[in-house]
Amino acid sequence: MHPREQYVGLAHGAGGTMMRDFIEQLFLASYGSAELQQGDDSAVLTLPGRDRQLAFTTDSFVVTPRFFAGGDIGRLAVCGTVNDLATSGCTPYALSTAFILEEGLAIDELERICGSIAEAAREAGVRIVTGDTKVVPRGEADGIYINTAGVGYFDGQPPLSGSHCRPGDRILLSGSLGDHGITILQEREGLSFTSNLKSDAAPLNHLTAAVLAAAPHCRCFRDPTRGGLAATLNELAAASHVRMVVEEDAVPVKDAVRGAVEMLGFDVFQVANEGKMVAVVPADEAAAALQAMRSDVYGREASLIGEVFYPKPGSHAQVSVCSAFGSERIMDTLVGEQLPRIC
Repeated sequence: MHPREQYVGLAHGAGGTMMRDFIEQLFLASYGSAELQQGDDSAVLTLPGRDRQLAFTTDSFVVTPRFFAGGDIGRLAVCGTVNDLATSGCTPYALSTAFILEEGLAIDELERICGSIAEAAREAGVRIVTGDTKVVPRGEADGIYINTAGVGYFDGQPPLSGSHCRPGDRILLSGSLGDHGITILQEREGLSFTSNLKSDAAPLNHLTAAVLAAAPHCRCFRDPTRGGLAATLNELAAASHVRMVVEEDAVPVKDAVRGAVEMLGFDVFQVANEGKMVAVVPADEAAAALQAMRSDVYGREASLIGEVFYPKPGSHAQVSVCSAFGSERIMDTLVGEQLPRIC
């Protein structure tokens, strides 16, 4: 790490390049297993003495506010963990939930959150099978933090990975960008870009299963959460050593979100999402994969947004955006923090 970085800052958890460097230079350097070094949203584990593989993931949720249009921290926790499992191509099976509660949290709020957890788990078709509860003194937490872990199994489908993308592949996005991040900002800061905007938090394992059935050679999935689409595509390009080009006009963005990011000076490609999925598929399976996405309730706005290429001579893996006028610019990864506490 840079010698001046002597303390943890908010930017170290914001999903940008500072977070990536922080992870590589601290956690991976200390205990980076082969699975952790892979950099996917779920680790794929082979049980000793068995051919059966499992996917395993964990996540923590610290969103403010706890309740927002389209969901709450409980729905977010289930959907985020289910989606991280689904990116591996597995069938999500079971979750754990661990709560860190602050003294003074209203029991009726906790009851609402538990109800959301139960509802989201039923929708995803997963079970909550274990958990833990800790309570800290008043003032030592922000009401409630939730940690989840999840396991899933593979049923004939080989595990997917961000390192599997190949030149000629097509890039699909399941819906509009920025809904979650702008909703959280709007409610936290008391802004009023629109009364109709809500978080896109949703379990996407049924959508990924439909895509795999239609496009069995799908290379990878990735949900563009912290750091947005820019961080996601740059991670995939780096893992696969390829160049990705996105057609700007093909990327769905709601008018309310577009107006908000333009007003605030944000890049919509860097705004967080919680119910969108990126898929990279072979060109000859792209049409079927897109149709499968659009057949799912959470993929009706799906679009084919780009293509995978060989890197340009003498250059590294990168992601660029092509405008309607034919100009091309680099899709930069967020460096520090844009919207803290969004998940």
